[in-house]
Amino acid sequence: MPLSHHSDICQMIDQAWQRHKAELRHWLLSRLGNAADADDLLQDVFERAMRQGECFGDINNARAWLFRVARNALVDHLRLDRSHIALDDHIVAEEPEVDAIDTLSVCIPRVLSEMSDEDRQIITLCDLDGMTQQQFATLMNISVAAAKSRLQRARKRMRQQLECACQVRLNDAGNVCCFVPRPPLK
Repeated sequence: MPLSHHSDICQMIDQAWQRHKAELRHWLLSRLGNAADADDLLQDVFERAMRQGECFGDINNARAWLFRVARNALVDHLRLDRSHIALDDHIVAEEPEVDAIDTLSVCIPRVLSEMSDEDRQIITLCDLDGMTQQQFATLMNISVAAAKSRLQRARKRMRQQLECACQVRLNDAGNVCCFVPRPPLK
């Protein structure tokens, strides 16, 4: 690979890394409760990104890819040290293939636009922007329990809307296997 091309790849990885590393570290720290372990796993994620080399340029959603790698690193870490925290169901679930999720992401803006303001707000802030449920509760001046309930109900309605509007189908493991894309909003 020519030096300039290698430099471009490194710069692209570095830009994605700088954009998402604080959020990744916060996410890892919130699950581990230990800054040293979170930093170790964060370093592993960066090394895996660097090992992607030229293939990193083919990744459609660097943030989603970095979080998937971080989740996998966390699962590996916790499997080695079972005395840590119990895994949440959503952490140990198998990830759907990147292509299906990346492609499905074109349905999300349209589905979100068809949801109520309240549902759209909590899904956007908590699921897309990375706000914690605690932060959302504080922002909205509601209890954490109310925020959790609101988010779960909004996710359920969004799932139903995706299944109906985009004809999303799940495999036996609960992963997206196929769907019919809708035209984007104009």
